[in-house]
Amino acid sequence: MYLTLKLNARFQPKHRFELEDALQEILEKKGIGEITGGGTAQNPDGEIAYCDIEIHLTEDRQELIPWLVDLLNRIGIPKGSRLQGTEPEIEVGTLEGMAYYSNGVDLSEEVYKSCDINYVIEQMEQAMKGIGSMYSYWEGKTYTALYFYGSSFAEMKKSVEPFLATYPLCQKCRIEQIA
Repeated sequence: MYLTLKLNARFQPKHRFELEDALQEILEKKGIGEITGGGTAQNPDGEIAYCDIEIHLTEDRQELIPWLVDLLNRIGIPKGSRLQGTEPEIEVGTLEGMAYYSNGVDLSEEVYKSCDINYVIEQMEQAMKGIGSMYSYWEGKTYTALYFYGSSFAEMKKSVEPFLATYPLCQKCRIEQIA
């Protein structure tokens, strides 16, 4: 049985590979399948739109589908993801997503010289402890996007707002819900 997991996730290939490897290990250990491929789709500006992972289950047993859905929901993938190749497709995912877009062109040169995006990541993850964490990122021409996934978009956003309001590099940033 061939299935495709269409992830409502903005993962760079290297971050998608981490999930593929974890799924491969579980499928091999159970002796029921393997990961046969995957891909990353991009928007016209180059930002990641979604990912997919191709799954081959070695046996065509319908009881494997609920098991796989439960596994995907337990390991944590973004809401709005879909398991394709079943009739009908099955929506999977439990995590909500938050994209933070750091303005890369409209701040003063001094801000870009004196501030560090790695510090932003560290402070945001610390503020979200137990709620969410960063899974991937993307660097565009005019902004850098950081992608966080966790239990609640509203709680993740609320937890980072005090930091964002005070750190110069976070001026003119924007936050969007992505899952």
